[in-house]
Amino acid sequence: MSTTPNVVITREPTGNVIAEGGDELAVTLLKRAGFVIETTPRSFWYRLPWDMGEERENQMASHAARMLTAVGYQVELDPGLDVTRITTPTDPRGTRVYGQQILSLTDRLNGAETYARAADLVEHVVHPDDGVLVRLGQFFEAAATQANVADTDDGWYLSHLCEDTAATLTSLAEDMREAGHQMQRLGPPRKRSWQEGVASYNATAPRPRTGATPAAEAPSATPPTTPRPGRSR
Repeated sequence: MSTTPNVVITREPTGNVIAEGGDELAVTLLKRAGFVIETTPRSFWYRLPWDMGEERENQMASHAARMLTAVGYQVELDPGLDVTRITTPTDPRGTRVYGQQILSLTDRLNGAETYARAADLVEHVVHPDDGVLVRLGQFFEAAATQANVADTDDGWYLSHLCEDTAATLTSLAEDMREAGHQMQRLGPPRKRSWQEGVASYNATAPRPRTGATPAAEAPSATPPTTPRPGRSR
């Protein structure tokens, strides 16, 4: 278990954005992110400057949380301060973060301007080793194991259900593994540069014949006429 101190960044009912916890390095990062120290005779904490406006405060608080998380701190950031959090009518606080990542991927696919870009996004889902479908299959395999540990009828039923789901996802991942390449082929062929055109022409152009052209055969000479033997007188 990590012994790194937690950092909590929240907005108080008064509207102040404060940060508490951490150690010397965390304090340095908070200062760099724009927080200032606030002290009393018995304690101290950090806050963002006043009169910045909520939008700017949210941006700075989110930036501070990302900096702290990047070096290994466990940061508890008030959801209302997180500008990276996606909310929906069914998840107004944006707590279903993994589903939000798929939603973000879907939005990017809807906005893809080329089939090549769409194919890159599809690969995130269908990749045979690291795609979403494969990872979901592994997730349900783990869920089946967890449910089976209960050693009850309900646990066994849930375990079989998760195993069937994992098998379905594995089969679906296999069926869809070529979807990215198929999406890529829907677009127009890539235009060749003039250099590629020249190289292609040079590779396929007929080669000129070299060397002397064989001379036409000379007609054979007529053999000399041999006198026919005659009778002597």
